Amino acid sequence: MTAGSGVLLVLLSLSGALRAHNGDLTARETCKAGFSEEDYTALISENILEGERLLKVTFSSCLGTKGTRYETNSLDFKVEADGTVFATRELRIPSEQVAFTVTAWDRQTAKRWDAVVRLLVAQPSSAHSTHKKGKQSAALDASQPPSDMLLPWPQHRNASGLRRQKRDWVIPPINVPENSRGPFPQQLVRIRSDKDNDIPIRYSITGVGADQPPMEVFSIDSMSGRMYVTRPMDREERASYHLRAHAVDMNGNKVENPIDLYIYVIDMNDNRPEFINQVYNGSVDEGSKPGTYVMTITANDADDRTTANGMVRYRIVTQTPQSPSQNMFTINSETGDIVTVAAGLDREKVQQYTVIVQATDMEGNLNYGLSNTATAIITVTDVNDNPPEFTASTYAGEVPENQVEVVVANLTVMDRDQPHSPNWNAFYRILSGDPSGHFSIRTDPVTNEGMVTVVKAVDYELNRAFMLTVMVSNQAPLASGIQMSFQSTAGVTISVMDINEAPYFPSNHKLIRLEEGVPTGTALTTFSAVDPDRFMQQAVRYSKLSDPANWLHINATNGQITTATVLDRESLYIRNNVYEATFLAADNGIPPASGTGTLQIYLIDINDNAPELLPKEAQICEKPSLNAINITAADADVDPNIGPYVFELPFVPAAVRKNWTITRLNGDYAQLSLRILYLEAGVYDVPIIVTDSGNPPLSNTSIIKVKVCPCDENGDCTTIGAVAAAGLGTSAIVAILICIVILLTMVLLFVVWMKRREKERHTKQLLIDPEDDVRDNILKYDEEGGGEEDQDYDLSQLQQPEAMEHVLSKAPGVRRMDERPVGAEPQYPVRPVVPHPGDIGDFINEGLRAADNDPTAPPYDSLLVFDYEGSGSTAGSVSSLNSSSSGDQDYDYLNDWGPRFKKLADMYGGGEED
Repeated sequence: MTAGSGVLLVLLSLSGALRAHNGDLTARETCKAGFSEEDYTALISENILEGERLLKVTFSSCLGTKGTRYETNSLDFKVEADGTVFATRELRIPSEQVAFTVTAWDRQTAKRWDAVVRLLVAQPSSAHSTHKKGKQSAALDASQPPSDMLLPWPQHRNASGLRRQKRDWVIPPINVPENSRGPFPQQLVRIRSDKDNDIPIRYSITGVGADQPPMEVFSIDSMSGRMYVTRPMDREERASYHLRAHAVDMNGNKVENPIDLYIYVIDMNDNRPEFINQVYNGSVDEGSKPGTYVMTITANDADDRTTANGMVRYRIVTQTPQSPSQNMFTINSETGDIVTVAAGLDREKVQQYTVIVQATDMEGNLNYGLSNTATAIITVTDVNDNPPEFTASTYAGEVPENQVEVVVANLTVMDRDQPHSPNWNAFYRILSGDPSGHFSIRTDPVTNEGMVTVVKAVDYELNRAFMLTVMVSNQAPLASGIQMSFQSTAGVTISVMDINEAPYFPSNHKLIRLEEGVPTGTALTTFSAVDPDRFMQQAVRYSKLSDPANWLHINATNGQITTATVLDRESLYIRNNVYEATFLAADNGIPPASGTGTLQIYLIDINDNAPELLPKEAQICEKPSLNAINITAADADVDPNIGPYVFELPFVPAAVRKNWTITRLNGDYAQLSLRILYLEAGVYDVPIIVTDSGNPPLSNTSIIKVKVCPCDENGDCTTIGAVAAAGLGTSAIVAILICIVILLTMVLLFVVWMKRREKERHTKQLLIDPEDDVRDNILKYDEEGGGEEDQDYDLSQLQQPEAMEHVLSKAPGVRRMDERPVGAEPQYPVRPVVPHPGDIGDFINEGLRAADNDPTAPPYDSLLVFDYEGSGSTAGSVSSLNSSSSGDQDYDYLNDWGPRFKKLADMYGGGEED
C-alpha cells in the first residue's frame, strides 16, 4: 500500500458527554419521551434544491407535539413542526456523507432530546430513500465501514473494490455541551488511519485549544488517536474551536494529510438576562391615546441567541400607582418597547408611574427560564389641557391721578397645569375699556398673578373711572380639542382719585421783548397760571422764586409783572440779551400745590454807554517819525450803537494839540504821534475825545498815559531811558543797585553757613553734646505734700536733708528717704577722649551692664513712709479695681529685664530659686 492511500477514520465517540446530557433529561413518567430512533440515515443526491425535503424524524413527548420545537446545529438544514428535515438553501454536497444533530425541546418543561441525522450521497444509480438505524441500502457494499464512521479522504482499492473519488469527505462538527461535570478528561472522538495495520502511527492535534492559547483544552492519545476534552467548556468564553489532526509514522514522516476538526460548544442556559440599566427613565404626554410609544427597555443574555437559552422575553410585573387602571402600560415581549394600553393619563392626578419589568430567557418560560428585573420610571409630561381661569369674575382698584408705574389691582388665576411652564405661565390682555392705553397688565413670574399697572397718567377731570374687560391665556397654545373657559375673562373697575394738582403756566417759558432803560413801575406783562382742579374752588397766589438782579415785581393776585428798577442790557445778569426770572404759583388746597414758570425778557439795546479809549497806557520815542501809538475804543453797546468812532484832541489845554496829533486809520482805529521834533522824556497824560455812531451819538474824553523815552536805532526805548521816563534820577538808580548787591551777598553767606553746618552734622552725628548727655545723672523733682484734708503736717518731713548726718542721727526704725547700700561700687567704663563712631555701641552696652549690676545705683529697694493725709477723700477707693493679672499670664519675660527685675521674675515668673 502506497503512502497517502490509507483511510483515516474518525469515530464519533461522544461516549459519556452527549449521553449523560440526554440521560439527565429523560422523563420519569410511564411514557418515555424521545425520538423514535437515535440515529437517522438518508440517501441523497449530490445537488439539493432549496426547500427540498430529505427525511422525517419522529418524536413523542407523551403530551402531544403541540408544544414541541425542533432545532439543528447546522445552518443548512432545518426541521419543520411535523419533523420534516429540509434544506434551507441550494446545496452541492462536496463529500459522501453529511451529519448533523436534531434537537427537540418542550416549551413547557424545557427538556431536550437529540438525534443524529446522516445524509449519504448516493451514486447515480442509487435510490434516494430513508432508512432506520442498522438497515442499510442494498446499493452499499457489505465491506463499507459502519454507519458511525466517516471516510474523510479518498480510498484506493483494487479494480474490484471502490474506485478513487475526486472529492474528500467533509468532517461534521463535533458538538460538546458547556458546563459538563466530567469526569475529565472526557473522550470526544477517535482518529484512526487504515495504515496503522501496517506501520505504527502517531497522532497529534494543533490549533487554538491544543497547542495555542488557551492551551491543552483538548488532548489526544498519540497511539490510539482518542481525542479528549480536559475541562468544562464555556460557550460564552469561546463558542467554537478549529483544530487540525495529523498522522505521522515513528520517524515523523507524514502518513496522511491533515484533516480539519470543528468543535462547537453547545450552549446551556447558564446566564441570566442583564439589563443595560437598572433604572430607565421615560416620559409620555398626558392624555395620550392607547398604543403611544413610551420607551424601550433592553436586556442582553450572554447565552446563544439562536437558541431558547438566549431568547429574552419581557413582561410587566407591577405598576405603581394603579390609577386610573392597573394596566396603563404594556410591553412588547420581544422588543422591550413600552406603550400605553389604556386611556386616562392625567398629570394633574398622577405625575409619575413606576413600572417593574421582568426579562426572562427560554422565550419567557417562567418555570425553566432565568429572570432579572429593572425599574422603568415613566413621567407623565404636561400638556396644556387646562385653560387658566380667574378666581373672581370682577376685580376693583383705585389709582391717584397723574401717577404712573402704580399697581392698581392684582388679578389672581388658577391653572392646574405644571407650574412655571409655558402651559402654566399666564398672559393677560385688555380687551376693552382703555382706548387711550393708560393701563397694561404684567405677569408676576412667581405667583402668575396679573398686575394691572398704570403706564400713562390718568386725569380725574377727564376720566373718573375705567371699566376694563381682560382675558387671560397661556404662553403655550391649548392642546387639541381643549376650549377656552368662560372664566378666562373678567371685569376690572378702576376708580381715579382726585388729588390737588399744582397750578401750571400755559406759556412756559414766556418771552417778551422791550428796550432797556424803561422807567421803574412800567407794566411788562401778565404772567398768570391755570389751576387744573376744575372741581375745586381754589385761589392762586403768585410770588417770585428767582429774580437775580431784583428788577421785577409780580402782583400776588393776578400775576401782573412790573419793573422795580431800570433794566440794563449791559448788566452781568444778562445772557445773550435775555434776562430770566422764575415765578411761583401756589394754590390754597390741602395740601397746597405749586407750579413754576419762567419769564424771559429780551432787552433791545439803546445807546446808553459812551465808548472807552484803548489802550490806557503806551510809550513812544522822544523823536517823531520813529513810531506811533495805535488807539481804538470799546463800547458796551451793540451795533449800531458802536463804531465807527471819531477820535480827536481837545482844544484845552493848548499844549495837547501843540505836542500831539491823531491820524485816522479806519472806522475803529487811529494813530497818536508827536507833532514836534523832540519831546523831553517823561510820562504825559494825553486826553482824547472818542465819539460813537449811536443815535444820538455819545462821546467820552479818555486819558492815555504816554511814556516818552530815548530810543535806540531800532526805535525801542533803552533801559536807562525807560527808567528816566519813569521819573527816577541817577542817585535813586545807584541806591537800588547797591541794595540788590547787598541782598545777593546775604543770600550767599546764608547758603555757605548752611552747607558748613550740614557738613559738621554729618561728621559728628553719633556724638552727643555734653549739656544734652543725661546718662548717669540724677534728676531732682519737687515733692508734694499731703491730701486735701491733711492740713496739719510738718513740712520738714517732706524736705530733702542737706547731709547724711541728719539721717544717721534719727532714731532707729524705718527711714523716709532711699538708703544707699554700703558696699563696693562697680567700675564703670572710661569714656574715650576721641571716640570712634564704631565704639559708641560698645561703650553704651558696657555702661548698661555696669549700671544693671550696681546695687548702689538708685532707686534703692527700701520702704518709704509718708505722713498721714487724713480720713476720707473726694476720690473713690481704688480697692474695687480688679487686677488684670491672671494665673494663666506668662511673666517669663521679666527674666529678660535684667537684675533689677529678678525679684519680680522669681515671684511671678516661676523662675528657679537659688
